[in-house]
Amino acid sequence: MQTKDYLKYIVEDIHSTVFATVNEEGAPITCAIDMMDYDESGLYFLTAKGKNFYERLKNKENIAFTAMKGKDTLSCVAVSVQGKAKEIGSEKLPDLFAKNPYMEKIYPEERSRSALTVFKIYQGTGEWFDLSKFPVERASFAFGGIPEKEAGYFVTDKCIGCKLCYSKCPQKCIDISQKPVMIRQENCLHCGNCFEICPARAVERR
Repeated sequence: MQTKDYLKYIVEDIHSTVFATVNEEGAPITCAIDMMDYDESGLYFLTAKGKNFYERLKNKENIAFTAMKGKDTLSCVAVSVQGKAKEIGSEKLPDLFAKNPYMEKIYPEERSRSALTVFKIYQGTGEWFDLSKFPVERASFAFGGIPEKEAGYFVTDKCIGCKLCYSKCPQKCIDISQKPVMIRQENCLHCGNCFEICPARAVERR
């Protein structure tokens, strides 16, 4: 999938997220926030200016959230994003209300919406994690002009081909037909078993 597909999935398929900001003491605080719209450049949500959440957003741009969909753990798709959010004002409010008509029940009158303002997550990196498949499916994405983060475990030329890493891999996502062996990043749990068992110290964490 492309980045826009992941953003679309967050808005249209999951919608409600567990959102984290940081207070003045540097402590993380979470709250439930609906992602109401997206485009190729980011995600949009709204809040009221009288909320502590608004103050935290204004004081520090850094945010993170996780969104999940599924009946249980083994049918779950999770998408996590960390990045920066900025206030863009009320101009986009009519559009967000049109796309999210349930908001009219919360703020039924135009006058009651006067305290609302829209924020945009304009820059971020994200991770897609699908536990409904075996092996699991994992992917990373980025938006707002920043590169994707390289994460997980990688095998270097120190590999001696002993295949102990494969024996301990819960997803069997290591290709042992070559040397050095290769971890299929799109299926890796990032559990670190390969790193721990490698006798040649050929596995690196990034």
